[in-house]
Amino acid sequence: MGKHVRPSSLEKKLFLVIVLILQSCPNLSMAGSIVKFLPGFEGPLPFEFETGYIGVDESEDVQLFYYFVKSESSPETDPLVLWLTGGPGCTSFSGLAYEIGPIQFEQVLYHGILPKLQLNPYSWTKTASIIFVDLPVGTGFSYARTAKASESTDLQAFDQAYEFFRKWLYDHPEFISNPVYVGGDSYSGITVPIVTQLISDENEDGIEPHIDLKGYLLGNPSTNPDGGNYRVQFAHGMALISDELYESLKATCKGEYQSINPRNALCKQNMQAFNQLLENIDQAQILEPSCPFASPKPNSLLSGRRSAIEMFHKKFQELKLKAQESTAITCRPDGYRLAYYWANDKSVQEALHVRNGSVEEWIRCNYDLPYTRTVSNVVPYHANLSIKGYRSLVYSGDHDMLVPHFGTQEWIRSLNYSIIDDWRPWILEDQVAGYTRTYANKMTFATVKGGGHTAPEYRPAECQAMFERWISSQAL
Repeated sequence: MGKHVRPSSLEKKLFLVIVLILQSCPNLSMAGSIVKFLPGFEGPLPFEFETGYIGVDESEDVQLFYYFVKSESSPETDPLVLWLTGGPGCTSFSGLAYEIGPIQFEQVLYHGILPKLQLNPYSWTKTASIIFVDLPVGTGFSYARTAKASESTDLQAFDQAYEFFRKWLYDHPEFISNPVYVGGDSYSGITVPIVTQLISDENEDGIEPHIDLKGYLLGNPSTNPDGGNYRVQFAHGMALISDELYESLKATCKGEYQSINPRNALCKQNMQAFNQLLENIDQAQILEPSCPFASPKPNSLLSGRRSAIEMFHKKFQELKLKAQESTAITCRPDGYRLAYYWANDKSVQEALHVRNGSVEEWIRCNYDLPYTRTVSNVVPYHANLSIKGYRSLVYSGDHDMLVPHFGTQEWIRSLNYSIIDDWRPWILEDQVAGYTRTYANKMTFATVKGGGHTAPEYRPAECQAMFERWISSQAL
């Protein structure tokens, strides 16, 4: 792990003084700005919403943007969740508007006017306050003041997430006593356990204020380098490949389907057949239509030749003519594109208090970040957090082929904890919503029936019920 500067005793005392001042004068908190109206949403927001920046690193050259939604139930006592979206490079707005937050886009095709927002009836903020952070730097509206600060690694991102949270609590001392969880999905399966460990370590070192860390939760999480090897087992279990090809793959590749030895011609040949069979399957959710993925830069259609510009405007004119009655979205990536048109609108950025000129173009998933992955296996962190007694929820959409549930179950078994509540269905409205198992290390694993990558996007009602039961320490 990267080195952390330990505050001196004087700094600790100064922190406590600042906290006391902020508690007595809450209007002094300057990190964030309250948002009461959002373009595309009719009327004032019926929940408390804040956005802002927090500078991290020694010179604060990294400015991390966040969205904060206060619990709609009892924010004084409800859990506080630090939510880190995966990628790396996917904005936390994805978590806010497509997964677990209180707003979502009206699912109609874009036709030249600002996309409309509506309430999400299955928001997790009904029972928890959630901080959605654009991390690492260069993600969403987060930005760097220098070229050097724009470059980061896993280790830097973990440290920055931890520093962000500590500083956020400086500015929101009313939440210091709330129970805290760290959550995330996809690539944040790498980030969340380590950030949780950092908070735990600093608590043990007596860093003030003491954070009431209770545990962490992960959806469809990347965890170790072997995860992708379970795609073959998943494809066979879902009848996407034949028994014969499956047996031949096992015999020739010997379980190594990701990094194939170039001298192993038979394995390579079988993997080519495997990939060909799956080329028209949506691997995020294998039952969904196979559609072109939302371009990271839809406005790139405007670059280059004049003919491309003309075609672009002609297409929008056609869409406007068709839009006298809204056309429902049938391809999920069309729903993702709505975020580009919305978040790049000047009135939206003003409402969100985005700093002028800080981001040239908002991108939902920026895969061109100067980011270096330096951690590939976080199973030891899970083991350590288990020893410390933290609660954890790990869930998988059972139709996700990107991070198959087989691999997730395998690393959970490798922790070698006994089962205290064996495999059983969990129920919502008299229907099986998935299956679950609980271990002696306070870890609950759950599948979400029909869920993809990631599960709340595809099964919002089920995932809200799962979260609310688990966060309140009830059995699923």
